[in-house]
Amino acid sequence: MTITSINPATNVTLETFAPLNKKETLKLIEKAHQAYQCWRTTNFDDRKQVILKLAEQLRKRSEEFARLITLDMGKRISESRKEIDFCAEIAEFYANGAKRFLADQPLEDVDANAYIRYEPLGVLMGVMPWNFPFYQVTRFAAPNIMAGNTVMVKHASNVPQCAQAIAELFSECGLPDGVYTNLFIPSKLVEAVVSDQRVQGVSLTGSEKAGGAVAALAGKHLKRSVLELGGNDSFIVLEDADLEKTIELAVKGRMINAGQSCVAAKRFIVVRAIADDFLEGFKEAMSNIKMGDPMDEDTTLSPLSTEEAAVNLQKLVQATIDAGATVLLGGDRPDCEGAYFNPTILTDVTPDMPTYDQELFGPVATVYVVDDEEAAIELANDSSYGLGGSVYTRDIARGRRVAERIETGMMFVNQPTNSQAELPFGGIKNSGYGRELSHLGILEFVNKKLIHLGPVSE
Repeated sequence: MTITSINPATNVTLETFAPLNKKETLKLIEKAHQAYQCWRTTNFDDRKQVILKLAEQLRKRSEEFARLITLDMGKRISESRKEIDFCAEIAEFYANGAKRFLADQPLEDVDANAYIRYEPLGVLMGVMPWNFPFYQVTRFAAPNIMAGNTVMVKHASNVPQCAQAIAELFSECGLPDGVYTNLFIPSKLVEAVVSDQRVQGVSLTGSEKAGGAVAALAGKHLKRSVLELGGNDSFIVLEDADLEKTIELAVKGRMINAGQSCVAAKRFIVVRAIADDFLEGFKEAMSNIKMGDPMDEDTTLSPLSTEEAAVNLQKLVQATIDAGATVLLGGDRPDCEGAYFNPTILTDVTPDMPTYDQELFGPVATVYVVDDEEAAIELANDSSYGLGGSVYTRDIARGRRVAERIETGMMFVNQPTNSQAELPFGGIKNSGYGRELSHLGILEFVNKKLIHLGPVSE
């Protein structure tokens, strides 16, 4: 078995890497454990210098890293550049904020002599996805390294060039050997890492199936875990929305990363009074998307991450069509080389169809027409997922009221999901648990230790 990078725009193999065996993996765990004994004693200023250097190099070498992302998993080059820039912002956020986020917290309302002290836990494992190959790693590694932990990352098997580049970059920025470790391991070795007593926690971003397996392992071995799983985010359009602007945002929200984002808008829930106008405009806008080479600046739709992903999406869409859904646009793959899928709009989707409560990772939108705001809220909440969502209205107070009633970890008014280093990211229900980014992200894998000072004996 090898770990292989295949350009999804051409399906041409770019590079292969040999996976580690169990013995080699256990040696790396020991190295990370030994590195932790030293790294945990470093001060925030020393850690800060490394992570600020990381941010500097990300910006300086943005084009180099962006090209790796596009070659490994097909993202449009302009989106890849934005991903690298966001990584730099995250690194700077935690480098500059960790000391404040993890400062001792006095418990003044309880006892003047009691406080919470935040301390690192040890070796952490991150199981990372392919859709944002630099960003997902950065938002896991930067806060935990700043907290004094050491991290080991098993990246997705289809982005090995990115995985290797990230590990090399951390080393070049002065991070001691063993503080960040790239694990080129098959999925079957994840259990060996999570179950190892030297590993204190695991964070996974990925599918429900993978999340359930890792959560079970973490629970069995009493390890902390954070899961960021799939989403089936609603995009609620009320009758008083600015329709022209909302349609523009609908395309943006659905088509980010060719629709391969857990927080992409997926279920478009439109009030009947404006449904016909929305569908007409949405179809026209989706029809104007330009499919092409992701390295071409003019391309607005790139391929999916792999040929397998395109084949599986086709099966799911076709099953929904066969079950009675209406195809307003697309519904199939183009006759060209690469893992491409045509922009697609499905309507008349009912609860018994495959796509009703299943995440569609690709340029496929499902549109639901409802009678009113109350029906829109009810439909939005009729999902096993609870990651993000958005609502569109000219009445901000109304938008806020609706947002507060949607059962998700994040809601946005008059904008698709907006990721920022300062904003917490995470979901509920089958979308997982825990939070990343913001000050909350650095608190997931630290020991919140109570220190209570007793009286001094006379």
